[in-house]
Amino acid sequence: MTLLFLAAFLGPVPARAAEIEINRVTLENADEGYKLGISFAFDLPRTLEDAIMRGFPLYFTTEVELTRPRWYWFDEKAITASRTVRISYNLLTQQYHAAISDGLHQSFSTLEDALSLVKRPGRWLIADRGVLKPGEVYNVAVRMGLDVARLPKPFQVHAINSSDWRFSSDWKQFNFKAE
Repeated sequence: MTLLFLAAFLGPVPARAAEIEINRVTLENADEGYKLGISFAFDLPRTLEDAIMRGFPLYFTTEVELTRPRWYWFDEKAITASRTVRISYNLLTQQYHAAISDGLHQSFSTLEDALSLVKRPGRWLIADRGVLKPGEVYNVAVRMGLDVARLPKPFQVHAINSSDWRFSSDWKQFNFKAE
């Protein structure tokens, strides 16, 4: 009787949405331009693992924005860039495939190995040299998440109603002084 009362009082336990945590993010000057170094930590929800195992590709998009604050007007958007990593599974070869939007394609034997391209991507050139004004301080904002807009239409509808499909990080912000 007491258990029944507690169950009725507490109600169903809400499922907590999966989260992506940004472990490290750096922006550096290089000879070619400005490179972003970033790493993420997350455990893929079982629902998303099942989708990959059934042959549905998942798209993880990292977004970065650099803005320069202005006291007299809206902040100036200096750089906006995004990069998408597609993770898929081939049932015939039993291999996972990862493809980065700028052309790199690789095959892996495990899902964890394929997700390493999402969790620890290489340094990424987000802008050419000379785009930022030397000596100016810019606000940098970075986030990453599952891009549900690239899913098949039936999954897009399901993603609206399911917390497992709302899989993203919060915006991580820091300042960067251009040189």
